[in-house]
Amino acid sequence: MKEITERQKEVLTFISDSTEENSYPPTVREIATHFDISIRAVQDHITALQKKGYLTQSQKRSRSFKVLSDVRKKEPEIYMGKIPVLGTVAAGKPLLSEENLDGYVNLTEPFVRPGKNYFALRVRGQSMVNAGILDGDLAVVEQAQSAVDGQIIVAVIDDAITLKRYYKEAERVRLQPENPDFKPIYCTDVRIVGILSNIVRTY
Repeated sequence: MKEITERQKEVLTFISDSTEENSYPPTVREIATHFDISIRAVQDHITALQKKGYLTQSQKRSRSFKVLSDVRKKEPEIYMGKIPVLGTVAAGKPLLSEENLDGYVNLTEPFVRPGKNYFALRVRGQSMVNAGILDGDLAVVEQAQSAVDGQIIVAVIDDAITLKRYYKEAERVRLQPENPDFKPIYCTDVRIVGILSNIVRTY
C-alpha cells in the first residue's frame, strides 16, 4: 500500500471520525468546509486515497465513502490479568484450590505479562523487610517449579507457605530470610510453587 501525504491522512481521519460519530460518512462539501479548502481539492484527495487503496466511494450515492485502511493512531491495548489471591492454605489441598482462594485482583503490565500464570499472596510478618517486602504487601508470584540461587521464591513446606530467598546447597536447600532477626530454614524436601514477580503496596 502506497504512502499518503499528511493532508490525505487528515482527510481520511476526518472521514473515519465522522463516520463513527454520526453512523454515516461526510459529504465532499462537509470535508471541504471542515478543512476550509475547495471541493476540487477534496476530490483530488479522495481520488488519490482511492488509487492508493485507502478509500472507496460509490459514484451513484451521496455519503458513500468507506474507509479501507484506518490510519488513526490507536492506543496499544494494555494486558490485564485476573490474579487469584490466596488466603490460608488448607493442608493437603492443591495450592489454587477453591478452599485457598481469598478473591481476585486485576493487575496490568508490568506487574503481570501475557502468557504467564500468576497468583498473589498477602505478606505476613517481617522476615523479608531488607528485601523491601513489608507486612501487608501483596506479593505477585509467577507460577514455577524450579528456581536459581538468589531468587525469592514461594515454597510449600509441610503444607505451609513461605516467602524466602532460595539457595541450593550440597545436601539441602537453604531458604534465607532478609532480616537478621530471623534464622534460615534448612530442608531437603521443599516444593517450589512460584518465583516473586512484583510487590503491590497500598497506602
